[in-house]
Amino acid sequence: MKSASSAVASSVSVSTQLHDPSPLEVARLYLRGALVLGEIELRRLRHDPTELFTRAVQPVLWLVIFGQAMARVRAIPTGQIDYLTFITPGILAQSAMFIAIFYGLAVIWERDQGILQKLLTMPVPHTSVVTGKGFGAGVRALCQAIVVMALALLLGVHIRWGIINVVGSLLAVVVGAGLFATISLLAAVLLKTRERFMGFGQVITMPLFFASNAIYPVSIMPTWLHVLTRVNPLSYLVDLLRGYLIGTHTWPLTLDWVVLFGCLIVTQVLAGQLFDQLMS
Repeated sequence: MKSASSAVASSVSVSTQLHDPSPLEVARLYLRGALVLGEIELRRLRHDPTELFTRAVQPVLWLVIFGQAMARVRAIPTGQIDYLTFITPGILAQSAMFIAIFYGLAVIWERDQGILQKLLTMPVPHTSVVTGKGFGAGVRALCQAIVVMALALLLGVHIRWGIINVVGSLLAVVVGAGLFATISLLAAVLLKTRERFMGFGQVITMPLFFASNAIYPVSIMPTWLHVLTRVNPLSYLVDLLRGYLIGTHTWPLTLDWVVLFGCLIVTQVLAGQLFDQLMS
């Protein structure tokens, strides 16, 4: 981590001392900073992969116990699709959200330990720090998605295993995790302490999950819940995954992508602009 960040700092500082950076140079600094932060996140994951195994427990329980039990009950109408197949994209989206939504807590811990201050000394836009963190969440969610997909294969879930379907789903998981990690960073900027953030995490995760189409179709929800589902980004991630993996979706897939990428860009810019406030 030290060598990578030092290399960026030394190479960039020389160029910025000579002249003000042009927009192209700013873009290059942003990309370089994001790649360095992403590399740091990957190194952390490689040195301590136990997080992946512990976090995989929850989606496994949802799929193996809840999914199979509800499939036998047949209490939720899912048309011609069995419930276990219906819920699998929802569990994929849920696992991506859960692994990313507490990213802000880790950043607050890094600030308290003095690690974040060192990262922010790099002469790169702070938005690149936010992007690197989002990329790290995306990689973690990607690893967990592979575990869930492997489990679905073992359980005989009827999902479409074409290359485009799988790749599209994994890309959606990475983008979705990056979005929820960025939302989490914004919350960290506003809440500033680990105690406040823990309360936020408990308050936000369950409403996002249950006010989405992850475990039941929108058609059986009460009318007032339709509104929450429409403004809930998790619903668009679930819809996208359902479209790729089982060929059914509520909204056009293009709309799902536009909403996810649009929210990701807006929250990344906001988090980058406000990130300095986390240090105050």
